[in-house]
Amino acid sequence: MADPFYITTAIAYPNGKPHIGHAYEAIAADVIARHQRSEGKAVRFQTGTDEHGLKMAQKARDLGVTPRALSDEMSSYFRAMCDTLNVSYDVFQRTTDESHYKASQAIWQAMEANGDLYLDRYEGWYSVRDEAFYDESELVAGEGEEKLSPQGTPVEWTVEESWFFRLSAYQEPLLAHYAANPAFISPESRRNEVVKFVEGGLRDLSVSRTSFDWGVPVPGSPGHVMYVWVDALTNYLTGLGYPEKTPEMERWWPADIHLIGKDIVRFHTVYWPAFLMSAKLPLPRQVFGHGFLLHRGEKMSKSLGNVVDPLELAETFGVDSLRYFLMREVSFGQDGSYSAEAIVTRCNAELANSFGNLAQRSLSMIFKNMGGSLKVDLAIAPADAGLLHTVAESIACMREAFTALDFSGGLDAWMRGVFACNAYVDEQAPWTLRKTDPARMEAVLMTLLKVVRDLALAVRPVVPSAIDRLLDQMGVAADARDYAALDDKSWLSDLAASGFSLSQPSGVFPRLEVPVGEEA
Repeated sequence: MADPFYITTAIAYPNGKPHIGHAYEAIAADVIARHQRSEGKAVRFQTGTDEHGLKMAQKARDLGVTPRALSDEMSSYFRAMCDTLNVSYDVFQRTTDESHYKASQAIWQAMEANGDLYLDRYEGWYSVRDEAFYDESELVAGEGEEKLSPQGTPVEWTVEESWFFRLSAYQEPLLAHYAANPAFISPESRRNEVVKFVEGGLRDLSVSRTSFDWGVPVPGSPGHVMYVWVDALTNYLTGLGYPEKTPEMERWWPADIHLIGKDIVRFHTVYWPAFLMSAKLPLPRQVFGHGFLLHRGEKMSKSLGNVVDPLELAETFGVDSLRYFLMREVSFGQDGSYSAEAIVTRCNAELANSFGNLAQRSLSMIFKNMGGSLKVDLAIAPADAGLLHTVAESIACMREAFTALDFSGGLDAWMRGVFACNAYVDEQAPWTLRKTDPARMEAVLMTLLKVVRDLALAVRPVVPSAIDRLLDQMGVAADARDYAALDDKSWLSDLAASGFSLSQPSGVFPRLEVPVGEEA
């Protein structure tokens, strides 16, 4: 049985439609999931929506609809975004599902049984937008006497009866876990921030609200609903059947990676592991906090008018081009910037001109000069062997980088293989060999067929639709498109023996143009 790999995204808060940040995280998680599947792992990939809390209740009230109706509508947009962007999730978990209420109440009762919940009165600063409580020392100055959260969001003084979680009891256990598991929080910059925060001391956390009722009811405490982060974080267990001891819980928990934005690292690396410790459940193996996407170097906001619909970007440039750009352009874990020009420049240079042209030229020459037939047992020259070795090395580097979540570095290694192939074409000049040495031309073209196929298999997690169209043209079987197929040295002879011949190829990476009005 294949080794399991469980990956989750943060579940999106659907008080607005998806933006490019949601798409970025979903695509990155999908690339990880597809990469791990190609490595032979059995992957479970979960995403979804976080639908409770005061923000949703207020938005529904403003629109004159029920919170449930708003949740149903808005959640559907996030599912549609994932489907449009070819995100291969296995589970789309909604926090309004009945099974999620059961799981959230079960983890609450487990924490209560451990003596970690008590009833008291909360007086302090609360950010509705962040759904987070902040200490006075964490606030920053706004305009005039206004106080803001560390995220720059408005805070309000809140006074109400609340259940508290004994977070203070978990300071030392958390620090011990961070020390024993250095990769638990990644990248290192996020780890350093969290360790410093926890070393500064932890206060008990208010974990219920009475000022609104749109949430999971606290068991045995009428009028209280769970603080949205207790409810939201539990989603990672809900999809596995918690609290039942299901085969899914047995196989998939703990998660291998929670992929999240850097703004919610604290919730996932302080609160969540403390809740799990209290409930006597294993901790996830890694929490990775990626950076933000900036539009032309600016943070996106409605007031600046630079919020971009990811589905419009996909419509304009193509899903695969958008996926490639986001994984190639941004050093994963850091903030990155995008623009229409940047997408066009990067994708034209690398997908259309370099790899797309390599594939199109190679297949076209086989079709035109060899009638599309495949030849085997041809003499291998040192240049051919050298290219095969260079491409294999570039793919090995790419796979290693992808496992380490270094997508831009991995694609840089992949491009080294592509550049080597294009240099080989220019050096070997098969169009000249056709007249002077037809047998050598055939050897060159079959070498190119091999490397195009291998490079396609390698980059498939990033641009799956385009690569599948290319591999279809090449006769590569649908069940032979993972990394294991790279080690199959008989695929070409098997394909030739089947009588397959190449038809007139069509390009899979069209050249892009900057839309009118999008220029900087």
